[in-house]
Amino acid sequence: MVSLTQAYLSASTLFRLNPHHVRLPSLSTNLRRLFYTSSSSFSLYKNTHSFLSQHSNSFPVLAAASASNRRNSGLPVRRRSSTSRDKKEGEEGQKREEMEPVFNRKRAEGNDRDKPKNLQLKTRKPNPVNTICYVQILGTGMDTQDTSPSVLLFFDKQRFIFNAGEGLQRFCTEHKIRLSKIDHMFMTRVCSETAGGLPGLLLTLAGIGEEGMTIKIWGPSDLKYLVDAMRVFITRSAVVHTHSFGPPANASETIGLYREPIVLIDDEVIKISAILLRPKSSKGDQNIGVMGSNSQEKLGYFPKAPTKEDTVSKPGDLSVVYVCELPEIKGKFDLAKAVALGLKAGPKYRELQLGNSVMSDRKDIMVHPNDVLGPSSPGPIVILVDCPTLSHVQDLVSLSSLNDYYVDSSDPSKGSKKTVNCMIHLGPSSVTKTATYQEWMARFTEAQHIMAGHEIKNIEVPILLASARFASRFNYLCPQLFPSPGFWSLNQVDYHPVDPITSSEAVPSSICKTIPAENLLKFQLRPFSQLGLDRSVVPSALTPKEAIDELLSEIPEIVEATECVRQLWRRAEKAVKPISHAPNNSVVEEPWMNENACLTTSGSENFSSRIRSNGDVEIYDSYIPRCLEHITREDLEIVLLGTGSSQPSKYRNVSAIYLNLFSKGSMLLDCGEGTLGQLKRRFGVKGADDAVKRLKCIWVSHIHADHHTGLARILALRHNLLKHEPHEPLLVIGPRQLKIFLDAYSRLEDLDMQFLDCRQTTLAMKDAHGDPLKMNVGQNSKFLETIHGQNGYFPETQNGKNDNSQFVSDDEEFMELGGITERDDKVGHVSPRKSTLFEGGKMQSFWRRPGFQGNIFVDISGIQKLKCVLCELGLDTLISVPVVHCPQAFGVVLQAANGKNSLGEMIPGWKLVYSGDTRPCQALIEASQEATVLIHEATFEDGMVEEAIARNHSTTKEAVEVGASAGAYRVVLTHFSQRYPKIPVFDETHMHSTCIGFDMMSINIADLPLLPKVVPHLKLLFKNEMVSDETEEILDLEPAVNQ
Repeated sequence: MVSLTQAYLSASTLFRLNPHHVRLPSLSTNLRRLFYTSSSSFSLYKNTHSFLSQHSNSFPVLAAASASNRRNSGLPVRRRSSTSRDKKEGEEGQKREEMEPVFNRKRAEGNDRDKPKNLQLKTRKPNPVNTICYVQILGTGMDTQDTSPSVLLFFDKQRFIFNAGEGLQRFCTEHKIRLSKIDHMFMTRVCSETAGGLPGLLLTLAGIGEEGMTIKIWGPSDLKYLVDAMRVFITRSAVVHTHSFGPPANASETIGLYREPIVLIDDEVIKISAILLRPKSSKGDQNIGVMGSNSQEKLGYFPKAPTKEDTVSKPGDLSVVYVCELPEIKGKFDLAKAVALGLKAGPKYRELQLGNSVMSDRKDIMVHPNDVLGPSSPGPIVILVDCPTLSHVQDLVSLSSLNDYYVDSSDPSKGSKKTVNCMIHLGPSSVTKTATYQEWMARFTEAQHIMAGHEIKNIEVPILLASARFASRFNYLCPQLFPSPGFWSLNQVDYHPVDPITSSEAVPSSICKTIPAENLLKFQLRPFSQLGLDRSVVPSALTPKEAIDELLSEIPEIVEATECVRQLWRRAEKAVKPISHAPNNSVVEEPWMNENACLTTSGSENFSSRIRSNGDVEIYDSYIPRCLEHITREDLEIVLLGTGSSQPSKYRNVSAIYLNLFSKGSMLLDCGEGTLGQLKRRFGVKGADDAVKRLKCIWVSHIHADHHTGLARILALRHNLLKHEPHEPLLVIGPRQLKIFLDAYSRLEDLDMQFLDCRQTTLAMKDAHGDPLKMNVGQNSKFLETIHGQNGYFPETQNGKNDNSQFVSDDEEFMELGGITERDDKVGHVSPRKSTLFEGGKMQSFWRRPGFQGNIFVDISGIQKLKCVLCELGLDTLISVPVVHCPQAFGVVLQAANGKNSLGEMIPGWKLVYSGDTRPCQALIEASQEATVLIHEATFEDGMVEEAIARNHSTTKEAVEVGASAGAYRVVLTHFSQRYPKIPVFDETHMHSTCIGFDMMSINIADLPLLPKVVPHLKLLFKNEMVSDETEEILDLEPAVNQ
């Protein structure tokens, strides 16, 4: 028999000849176990031959080739004999064909990248005679206080958006704002608060239609840092067109002083200028705006002479004031004068209205616009001010470039050279309510001041109304699983912020009249007759009582369902003591109390139920893991913050799971865009801040944007919350590419984290070098010497620097864990350890190639940090499991420490497994054996197997069968395609131990026995719903770039 390596190489040769049909006839049982399971209860894989016959040109898969396929491909056809032995082998081979997995090999290896798209910027011809123009408040973050609101500047043919905080996509989806119509985007600052939604937005735009689209992004020079960081995970198909201005992002010496406005756009429709703000310190002015990446000649301004005090402060400190000036409004066209000048009715009238001179039709004269038009009126002016700190106020009030817009306080009758009609203030109330700031506002006497900064009173008006209504209905039906009320009040949050304004800064109420911002509030600019505020599209307020009254009117039977759910928990409280317990058995009996929803478990050896009588209460006993014996409600709570895939939608945010271990701390599994906002909706504004401060670890499954783009916002907020308290950096565990992104982004904001590569936490690493987490201090020292020499240093990288968190010799195409590097006795010599993939290693990535010389060094500092974190959280183990999705995609296994019952007997700790994004794979099944909870992705319904294979995701049935094969006690499904906006399609016959996940669902481990019982009642909320793809209302095509 040939060796396993030779078998793989032979298969590779066949794959090159015919990549769509590959048979691995001589692989060992251990290798085959990586591809399929022989468990009779786990038939995940369809017959690949029929599938490939239809889709072999769409994507390559690993499958079996029939003889006819081999003939057609030119491969040698093996002669068949009629012996019984051959017949038996043929039957076994056919059976194996049916069991072999189907997946998108190219996607799993990271080779499925689309060819770079030629994304063209939209070149709409400006319409100088706009009939409609307005600015509008897009209230992202107004209720949750987690991100800056955006502002839309609307024209008939053009759209401009200022700021793109997290949640902008979700907001636009709910309010039917077409992202495809946006032409330009402007950043008032470059930080997670104002730009957290930008990566997801760019990826969504790149996925629209066949060719995709992109927009121009404008911002201060710090924008370069954000763009550099985003390149890690924004593929070549999403082209970023950025225009930065201000001091060079890498400037470290004295720079020129630019105090004049920087003209960004100047055409017949709009003139947009930028004025830079920088925080002032006692040492003098800092961060004065200068020319950045754009040409000085192109924008037409030049620097003043530099001063000694003009130094650049930390990136991210720059803020921008944007001045938007519309052209003057032409006077009324005088028809009588036009006729008198010899003009005929026709296109020449329009030319004159556009400001162009024309030749008279009846006279030999030139007719000018002033000859036929009445007096012009100045165009409206809007100023957007983002003054984030009191340090910026000092620079703001001293700006000489705004003198033309001020009214002379000594003689107000003179007015100003340019009248400002509307000012939108994005700074926090702690800044805008100071006397200094209010006095500065008062210098714009004609302007209406809209205060769009964070105000605590705004929490009572949910911005995502559909989601809030959704949450309130769940809360009414089952408050045990959905404690979030959906609608918050000031009394509920019990939040009383300390007024930052001192007595010397007290603000007289008469200084300046302001208008509190409202979601979708407009200020009309054109037509001129409607100039002013417009509240016509501001959503009407919806009280919690009104939301529940709607529910009762639509679904009257919900009252009975609510009572049934209430009885479930009441009866559970009466029977908290286990019915029986066999000391030598690994399970205990758990009472089931709802006779109207009996658990059906036919044919499963892991589940059995029987009716028993306990007084006047009929109950159902069912198998539960012994780890749930004497469990308390203070042990673990699983909060599903995001259960959607690809991009946020009205009802489901993207992936994030908050694990609340109460007094021990908490951790996050994945952290998609909007995670902080979801925490605010779940725990309240102050409660979410406390939850962030209590975080001990964030684990990220892979580099796709819908799983990590909320991370920077969480880390930056945690740093700000704890900057005056002693604390440790937060441990972040993720794929290597994530570290590259975070390192690049940390130049903008302090993230205060310590990174650990997921590959450091795999079982393969643990098996190769023992378990560093189990060692004491002396053993760790010995371990360090064994791996890295007696001095305990790490080898120099290619840059010649020692760094115990860097990995060398990584293959960019195959980034999964390869040969683990050990150090020889000879200092400085590295020899690759033989990979265990072809020796039956359980947790190795199955697409690893033999002979690959990727090296990875043990990160002792990171491992020690993980050891401390696990100890604090009361966890025994954290293991990352390579899964089948894309390079460096992982699932994770969390095992709680063992405990003791009242008899002093050892009870195993609970076990939680999270799949991340994956096709069903044997590695995850083995890792999930006897899991207490398996949280598994179920992106597609059962009828969309081909789509699931193409994108390396799982169907609902496949996810359920993974849990059944692993013997998982409970399976929670998540990561649903956004084509299922409210509830996915699923077959109830497979749901006896499975629960559908929803945003804001909070599963206490003590409630696991009741979980499947609630599913039928939850489904009642959707009895009138039809499956639809809501994203088609906003985008022409559902993008798949993030999946």
